Amino acid sequence: MNWSVHPNHEWKLVYRVLHSQLAKHPDLIDSSFLHSLQRHLQSLAQSEGVDISDHGAWDQWLGNQAMSCAVRMAGRGPIN
Repeated sequence: MNWSVHPNHEWKLVYRVLHSQLAKHPDLIDSSFLHSLQRHLQSLAQSEGVDISDHGAWDQWLGNQAMSCAVRMAGRGPIN
């Protein structure tokens, strides 16, 4: 995919919206598009010095509010 067709802030927005819908649309988890988009964004983040294994840093880079894993996972159930 030619990721340069659209600016990175738009790809981040698309990723945030899709990721927020995983519980309602579990088929997204196995989506090749979402996987490719995540890999692209993670590569960009790493090139900017972001530790993508740090969920708070990754969230902040994506434009989300950084929060601990405990807060993030509170109230989440399994995705079926």
